[in-house]
Amino acid sequence: MSNHLEVKLDAIESKLDAVVDNGSDDELFVASYLRGHFDLVACKLLALPQAGTTELDENIRTSLQQAFAQGELESHDQQKVAKLWEELIAS
Repeated sequence: MSNHLEVKLDAIESKLDAVVDNGSDDELFVASYLRGHFDLVACKLLALPQAGTTELDENIRTSLQQAFAQGELESHDQQKVAKLWEELIAS
């Protein structure tokens, strides 16, 4: 596994944790929902020696798309979760 992925995972975890400390109820809900997907994907990727941030992004997007297709969350909440992920992966 690339060191770059570990650094990215740590940075995203820190930002999600900061929402718990400083976020509104709505931000907390969105971050908590995303955190569940993030933790599952991160765990899988940590076991893969060649995984990087591209795989992280692709796996999170796939996980969210599958959940949303099954009717998880209202569409406005889906958009908030997707937007938060965009911000986290871009930073």
